Amino acid sequence: MIIAAPHTSNWDMPFMLAMAFVYDIPVRWMGKHTLFKAPFGPFFKRLGGIPIVRHRPGGVVGQMVEHFENNESLVLMVPAEGTRSHVDYWKSGFYHIARAANVPVVLSYLDVGKKVGGIGPAIELTGDFSADMDKIREFYADKTGFRPEKIGVIRLREEDVEELVHQEGSGAEEIERLASNL
Repeated sequence: MIIAAPHTSNWDMPFMLAMAFVYDIPVRWMGKHTLFKAPFGPFFKRLGGIPIVRHRPGGVVGQMVEHFENNESLVLMVPAEGTRSHVDYWKSGFYHIARAANVPVVLSYLDVGKKVGGIGPAIELTGDFSADMDKIREFYADKTGFRPEKIGVIRLREEDVEELVHQEGSGAEEIERLASNL
């Protein structure tokens, strides 16, 4: 699993695919299943696209874990923000997929401010959301995307739930509210 960040522009994907080509990494990426219909479906599949049916039982995490189980050389590239817009939380799907498939998370980047891109460290996720995300935050702290104003907060909603569970006197209602948004 490769995180592609920061994700702030439509240019991110072509640049990341070009980097993967240069490094000879056969990356795959997820796209909504409707993106793979004619006339562009075969083109997107040749670029490494994997159609995802979001409403399918088992969800996106289950579908991607199946892909990892059926393909031992799968390299999945995921923009963890889930959008090019500013977000208060990263999508946690990458985390859950990596843990369920028992694969490391490799940190990749495009740092437009420095005009460089590359592959960073591989992180074995432990299940401790905050500790794992601290490593990821540290790596991306000095990276700038095409649109710096759109860089979101590097945080998972699960970290808020973890913090509440560890605080004395946390209300069950607040924990339930946060957990329902996961």
